[in-house]
Amino acid sequence: MIRLYNNDTGEKIGEITDEQLQFLIDNLEEESLEDQDYYLQRGTVEMLAEKGADSRLLAVLRRAVGDREGVEIRWSRSSSGF
Repeated sequence: MIRLYNNDTGEKIGEITDEQLQFLIDNLEEESLEDQDYYLQRGTVEMLAEKGADSRLLAVLRRAVGDREGVEIRWSRSSSGF
């Protein structure tokens, strides 16, 4: 599983699958091959929905953005649950 975190606070946002992570990698801009963070806004999440993101991934991303203008998230690979 892949854990998502709020990059500013370190708060755990949720877990996604390898396939969902690949969807993010394929559809979001990365600054380098080692990049493991993304800046999300509501519009970014809606763009991902239009591109076919599954409902579970969208729910995690919407929760991450919440009522803020945007949020920087990072991911890390985990072999266990929270």
